[in-house]
Amino acid sequence: MTEYTVEFVGTGEEIQVSEKETVLSACIEAGIAQEYSCRVGMCLACSAEIVEGDVTQPAARGLTDEEAENYALTCMARPQSDLVLDRGKYPPSIEDDAAAGAAAADDD
Repeated sequence: MTEYTVEFVGTGEEIQVSEKETVLSACIEAGIAQEYSCRVGMCLACSAEIVEGDVTQPAARGLTDEEAENYALTCMARPQSDLVLDRGKYPPSIEDDAAAGAAAADDD
C-alpha cells in the first residue's frame, strides 16, 4: 500500500496518508484539528486549497469539476502523490455565496 506525505501550510504539521484513506481520517487519527461537519463531501467545511500534488475525490459532490482541480474536500480526498494543502481555504463558489448572503442581510 502506497503512503504519501501530506503537509499543511503554515502549521508545520505533516502526516502520512495511505492512498486508500481520506486525508480527514488520517488527520483525526493523528490528532490534527481539521475542521469538518458532514463527512460526505457536501458541506465544504473541510475544504483545503491544493498547493501541490494530486488527489482523487470522486464523491466530492460539493465541488464543481473546475474547483476539484484546485481544492480538496479532506473528508473525500485520497492522495495520489505527496500533497501540500492550505486548510481553511474555500472554493470561489462558497466565497461568492457567503458574500451574496452578507449583502442580502445588509439590505434587510
